[in-house]
Amino acid sequence: MTAIGGVTRPSCLADLRVVLAALPGDGTPDEWTDGAVAFGGKQALARRTQSSPSCVAFDGHSGLALVADVRLDDRVSLCDALGVPRPERQGIADAALCLRAYARWRRDCAAHLLGDYAFAVWDANERSLFCARDHAGTKPFYYALAPAGFAFASTVEGTLAAPGVSDDLDELSVAEHLTSIGLLSTTRTFFKGVAKLPSGHTLTVDCSGDTCRVATPVRYWRPEHAPRLPPSTDDQYAEEFLTRYEQAVSDRLRGPDPIGVHVSGGLDSSSVAVLAARQLCRKGRPPPLAFSWLPDLAGHPPKPEHAKEYALIDAVCTKVGLQVAHCAIGGDDIAALLRQDCAFPGAMLGSEDAVQRAAAAQGVRVLLTGLGGDEGASFNGRGRLESMLLRGRWRQLARACRASDTGPRRLLLDHVLPLISPPLMLELRRLRRGKPIRARRGFADPLFKRRLRPRPEPVPRYLDVRRTQLALLRFGHLSARIEDWAASGARRGIEYRFPLLDRRVIEFVLGLPPEQFTQGTASRLLMRRALHTVLPAEVCRNTSKAEPARADPLLDVHAAALPAIGQELAARATPPARARYVDMERLLANLNATHIRAGRQNVQVYNALAFLDWQAP
Repeated sequence: MTAIGGVTRPSCLADLRVVLAALPGDGTPDEWTDGAVAFGGKQALARRTQSSPSCVAFDGHSGLALVADVRLDDRVSLCDALGVPRPERQGIADAALCLRAYARWRRDCAAHLLGDYAFAVWDANERSLFCARDHAGTKPFYYALAPAGFAFASTVEGTLAAPGVSDDLDELSVAEHLTSIGLLSTTRTFFKGVAKLPSGHTLTVDCSGDTCRVATPVRYWRPEHAPRLPPSTDDQYAEEFLTRYEQAVSDRLRGPDPIGVHVSGGLDSSSVAVLAARQLCRKGRPPPLAFSWLPDLAGHPPKPEHAKEYALIDAVCTKVGLQVAHCAIGGDDIAALLRQDCAFPGAMLGSEDAVQRAAAAQGVRVLLTGLGGDEGASFNGRGRLESMLLRGRWRQLARACRASDTGPRRLLLDHVLPLISPPLMLELRRLRRGKPIRARRGFADPLFKRRLRPRPEPVPRYLDVRRTQLALLRFGHLSARIEDWAASGARRGIEYRFPLLDRRVIEFVLGLPPEQFTQGTASRLLMRRALHTVLPAEVCRNTSKAEPARADPLLDVHAAALPAIGQELAARATPPARARYVDMERLLANLNATHIRAGRQNVQVYNALAFLDWQAP
C-alpha cells in the first residue's frame, strides 16, 4: 500500500515532510509542490522498486496534480471511456488514470472509478483541492483544517503531525466509546481537529482566499439506487453472481507474490481462498498462503466440540492444495495490544495481529479476506418476515413461518418486538439464553458521562431485506474494521483487499429478490447455490456461525491476561492521564471478577483498557 499526505499552507514542503515522516513505511517518498500546496506518499516497508508506479501524477498543461493510494479495477473499460491509446494502456499507472478521470469528469469522477482508492487532486487554476474515497472506504482518508491551512493523510498520526492541527480529545467520541461497544462514527475520530472522509464521499476545499474553506462532504455512491434485477431463475442469478465474484477476486490479485488469504470453515473467506488459488494457478503463479484464526494444535487432536471447524478448514485447503498457518495470540500479546492507543486506528484485540505477524514473516504484501459477505452476498435474509408484518401480508407470513419453523413465541421475540423496541429485544434475548437483564453501562466516569450525555448505543432495526442490508452497509462497523486493519497492516507492509465489497458485487446483490437469501429454514442461499461446485460440499452445507474452536481459546487467554493487567493498573503510583474519563473502580473490579468470560461486557472492558494512555503518567 501507499501512505499519502498533503498540506496547503506557506512553507508547505517543509510541513509535508513532517506529515510524511509520521506515516508508516521507510521508503523514499514521492513529493510534489507548486508553492501553494504540497503532497506526497511512500510505499510501506520500502517495497518500491524502480518499476513501481509513483503515487503522484501531474499535468502541466491543465494545472492538475494528484496524489493517490489507489488500485483500479476494470481498467480496460476506463481506458476506453478516457480515450487512452492502446499502446499506452499497459504502462499507465492507476494514479495517472485517476488524474485523467478528474480532467474528464471533474467532481463526478469518483462515480466512474471501480476499485480501492483515496486521492486528492489540486487544481491550480481554480485554487481548489478535490478529495475522494472509494465506495467501501477500503483506503482511509483523514483531514484537518488548521489556522495555517488544510492537511490530509492516510492515518490519524499523519494528519495530527501537520503544524497547527489540535490533538485535543473529542470528549463526545470518548464518551460514546466508553459507554457502548465501540466508536462507530463514520466521520469523527477521537480528536477534535481530525475528521475522516466517509466511504463513498468526496470533499472540496476552496483555497482561493486567505483561508481555506472546507465544503460539506458529498455522497457520490448511493447503494439504495442499485436497480432491482429483472426476474430470472435461481441458477441464472447464481451464475451471474459467481461471474462477478470471480472477477472481483481476479482484480485483487495484482501485486507481488506470495498472496495471502484468510481461510475458515465459513462461506466467505473459504470461497475467496479457493477462487484465488484457482486463478493464481491459471496464471502460473504460486498458490496463496492461507492463514487461519484457529490455534495450532501442534500435532494433538482437537477437542470434540472443536473438531468440526478444523475439518472444514482442512477440506477447503485440500480441495485446492493450500498449506494453512494457524495463528493465535497469547497472554503477552493481549497485554501488548491493550497498551496500543485505540485513539489511533490499528489497535486490534483478536487473532488478526497474529495473522499479520505470520504473513509479514513470509513476505505477504497483499492479503485477501471475506469481510463484507455477511452484509451482502451471504446475507442471512433478516427482515423478510418483518416486511410481511409491516405490509399486512398475513397469509404469506403464515406460510413463511410454517416453512421456517417459526412459532408464535419466536415470531414475537425475534421479529415483532425488534420493530417496537430494539433495546428491549436485546434484553429479552438475554433472558432466553439464561442471562440476567443488565444495563450496558460501560466504563465511563459517571460525572463525565452525565456532562456529555452520549448518544445511546445504536441498535439496527430490521424492516425488510434490502433496507436491512443498506443499514448494515452504512452502520460503521465495516469502516471501523477496515480502518483498523489498514492501519495495523500498513505498519507491517500488508494491504488488505475485500472481494465481497467490490462495487459490482454489492450492487448486483442489492438488486436481488429477497427469496435469493432465505427460504424456509435455509439461509444464505445465493452463496450456497453459486459455490456448490467451488467449495467442498460440507462447507456449503454448514449452517452454523458458531466458532468455539476460535472463541474458546481466545476467551481463555483473555481471562488469564486481564487480571494481571488489573493488578498492574492498581499498583501504579499515578494513574494514566486519561483515567479521569474512566470509572476506574468499576473497571478494576471487573478485571478481578470471575465473570470475565461474559462476551459483551468484555468488549467494554477492552474499550476502556485500550483507551488508557499507558505510557503517560
